[in-house]
Amino acid sequence: MRLCAGALTLGVAAAAAEPDTQMHVFSIPAKPAADALIDFALQAGISIGGTTACAGTSQTLNGAFTLSDGLRRLLAGLPCHFELLDPKTVKLTAGPPPTATAPVRAALAQTPAERAAPEEILVTSTKRRVAADRLAAAVSVVTADQIGDNGLTDVTGTVGAIAGMSMTNLGPGRDKILLRGLSDGIFTGRTQSTVGTYLDELPVNFNAPDPDLRLTDVEAIEVVRGPQGALYGSGAMSGLYRIVTRKPDPNAFAATGSITNGWTETAAGSRSADGMINLPLAEGLAAVRLVGYGDLEGGYLGNTDLKQSDVDRTTREGGRLTLSSAIGDDWTVMAGGTLQSLSSADAQYTIGRTPRNRANRVSESNRNNFGQGSLEIVGEDAWGRLSSATGYVHHSFSTQYDASAALSLFDDSDAADIGVYDEVARTDMIVEDLIASSAPDSGPLQWLAGAYGATTIERSYNILRSRGANSHTTQLRYLENRDDRLNELAPYAELSWQIGGGWSITGGARLSKETLYTNSDVSLPTAKTPRSARRRGRYNGWMPKLSVQYDFEDTTVYGLYSEGYRPGGFNSGGIAAPTRQQKFYALDRLRNAEIGVKSKFWEGSVELRTALFRDYWQNIQTDQYLSSGLSYTTNVGDARVLGWENELVLRPLPGLSLSINDLYDTARLTKTAHSFSALITSGLPGIPDLSFGSQLSYETQLDEDFTLLLGGEVRYVGRSRLTFQPALSPAMGGYFTGRLTAGVENGNWRLLAALDNPANTRGDTFAFGNPFSFGQVRQTTPLRPRTFTISLSRNF
Repeated sequence: MRLCAGALTLGVAAAAAEPDTQMHVFSIPAKPAADALIDFALQAGISIGGTTACAGTSQTLNGAFTLSDGLRRLLAGLPCHFELLDPKTVKLTAGPPPTATAPVRAALAQTPAERAAPEEILVTSTKRRVAADRLAAAVSVVTADQIGDNGLTDVTGTVGAIAGMSMTNLGPGRDKILLRGLSDGIFTGRTQSTVGTYLDELPVNFNAPDPDLRLTDVEAIEVVRGPQGALYGSGAMSGLYRIVTRKPDPNAFAATGSITNGWTETAAGSRSADGMINLPLAEGLAAVRLVGYGDLEGGYLGNTDLKQSDVDRTTREGGRLTLSSAIGDDWTVMAGGTLQSLSSADAQYTIGRTPRNRANRVSESNRNNFGQGSLEIVGEDAWGRLSSATGYVHHSFSTQYDASAALSLFDDSDAADIGVYDEVARTDMIVEDLIASSAPDSGPLQWLAGAYGATTIERSYNILRSRGANSHTTQLRYLENRDDRLNELAPYAELSWQIGGGWSITGGARLSKETLYTNSDVSLPTAKTPRSARRRGRYNGWMPKLSVQYDFEDTTVYGLYSEGYRPGGFNSGGIAAPTRQQKFYALDRLRNAEIGVKSKFWEGSVELRTALFRDYWQNIQTDQYLSSGLSYTTNVGDARVLGWENELVLRPLPGLSLSINDLYDTARLTKTAHSFSALITSGLPGIPDLSFGSQLSYETQLDEDFTLLLGGEVRYVGRSRLTFQPALSPAMGGYFTGRLTAGVENGNWRLLAALDNPANTRGDTFAFGNPFSFGQVRQTTPLRPRTFTISLSRNF
């Protein structure tokens, strides 16, 4: 089934002529008609086009019905009518049914656009279900079909499909997501992420690297570009990346399983396995859904000093358990838990001109563990919707570095020549988000009001030890124990008014009050007593949003102003105590103004989304390293960013789709901090003036049993520099890479083959290696070599 809440390719005329006798079991409470129709399509396993044609609240539908009987009961009294085009496709039209029923058109008599154009995709990243193409913001959606048809497994696989999205490339569990070229640097320290990353309704991390959750049993990826502070607060400064998982289905048992093997040129092999079971507990009322996975990604680098190969291999295993239950006709309760453990044996950078090797005396391993528990309660009635999302998020990571190159700054002993630095952090968050919103059909005024509260506790432990080359005894050279507690309380609201004549205006704001408590103790052998720091900071964030849009036919034109910010904080580490200037770093703020157009032509066979934006980023926070290799956070200055992003989708033939996205981006620092002014470049690090991606997919029926799936992707990353300081970072980027896929489906079976980096490009990607030797030697992070994978999946 290909379902994006709308119509897809229509069936042949013979299929359309089959009688409507098959019975389907439905359990749909009264709700807005568009939402009820989506539930109807999911429970019947069909496609429905034109869901927006039905305005109002549906009737309750419980029991077994044919499609015709079910739709008549569900839509009774609503100003729309339906037409069965074939046993798997329904078309909805506004207004009463015609006096004479028109014959069902054969698919071959329709234009390619009529057969291939999808209906509007609905997103919930706005905390309400709205059509992505009628939203005054830059939104991209990667659907479940795109994830499955292209064999995407993690966040890095979605980068090429989304305009203005990029990632660092130090390795799984070490990377940062970036949107619209708004980069604060490659290092991950105490600054909060510029992109709000969410798993369903709860945040994934605070200031840690992305946990790189595997995309198993995922409904969609929703990306909203531009500041989302009005709804999501700090940490969503440049946008939002949200993973939407599939929910339990109380009406039918379902199970899936897949296995994958991969072979990388001049490297070790890879393998993975995924599985899902959906089990109804009470028909139409309650169900449980269990997801599990595991994978091994073979390494492609060697360590000549340790005489090892496959040093950067990565293992990942995890799963989700979700329980959903209906309470009466109006309320639903869903509880769930997610766990993932990711471990990399070494980092994936090289030194000097060696393309696939480096000489380190210590393995730079990494662990990234993620856990989330959630409870969501949702009630819907004619007046509107009330939801409560409560959760606990645990995220811990640790990284080991070879600190030998900087050891002399800590230890002047000739006997000690090997340094090992361990960076360990654990973050625990308790979150509550309470939202009330109006019903979609409540009139020209739509409203939303919410209250968000969170407590985040981070415990970090950084230790440097040394030993002699022929000794196994280690000595402590540096130790910092630090605790940070951030309390946040934020009310927010949004009001939309449909003025008439296609015009509407939306305004909203969020008032965030945050209090930070920091306790730090630093120990060094040269100090008689530990160095302690006790700090408290209070930060208030006022994040407004205002948009004006005009909708006509299949086009939306909008203007948007929005803001985002990140709270400040304290530095406490280093061989010497931070100077007065280094003790604090201030909050930073991003102001964004953009105009955009979203349009469909020729009955949906062409889609265009474009946006021109200008950002002013004040007091940019960035994580940097001292000459000792220890990290600190500072404000580098102010910048202006001017960008133009485009997404174009072409569907010239049935089953054929071509997507193109690009970002033209220029960033200029307009003011620099005094400590950086003599060393800094004029732009932001890692941000090329041009980047683009293109995806081609083709699906055709070989015969009555087999379907052929073909796909391809090309991505270009322009040239840029690695850091704010050009003396420490030669130019990187300027490369092409891509992916080719081919697959065959037969009923519930699918066989899919993929070739990544088919040209075996060796481009230097946006990542650093080791902070203790950074700037002393040339560090590069190559793309993964040419990799071939083949997977077999089965639906039960």
